[in-house]
Amino acid sequence: MGTKKLDSDVEFIKALSEILRDNDLTEIEVSRDYGEGDSIDVRVAREIPVAAVVAAPMAVAAAPVAAAAVAAAPAAAQPEDPAQHAGAVTSPMVGTVYLATEPGAAPFVSVGDKVTEGQTLLIIEAMKTMNQIPSTHAGTVKRILVDDSATAEFGTPLMIIE
Repeated sequence: MGTKKLDSDVEFIKALSEILRDNDLTEIEVSRDYGEGDSIDVRVAREIPVAAVVAAPMAVAAAPVAAAAVAAAPAAAQPEDPAQHAGAVTSPMVGTVYLATEPGAAPFVSVGDKVTEGQTLLIIEAMKTMNQIPSTHAGTVKRILVDDSATAEFGTPLMIIE
């Protein structure tokens, strides 16, 4: 590979990174064809901190009674963030989630099923490619957090396995 082509590829990747940042995207994937069987496939991704996704804090002018009621609510009443659960399986990519091999087929797993590490849990279609998503650890499927044909972002919690 020539230095000129390498420099061009580096500039191309830098440009993709800037597009990612400037447009507040989490992932971008591009194929660049040079001809004669010579090409480059580039995927640039970033994680967005969970704090950046959290809604803005409640206004200061909120009624004191409402604030007291929120403070008095037990911690168990607060919804658990599935992404923070120790048994969470998260999406490694952006794409469309499929819980079965085809419409009408039995799902790969159901709540209550015991799974082994590496067992296929679901499929994520990204750029016309079907990617099998394996279990990251053995255990029992406690919750399925996505619907069939739903869109998943990078890091979206998909299932809880304990």
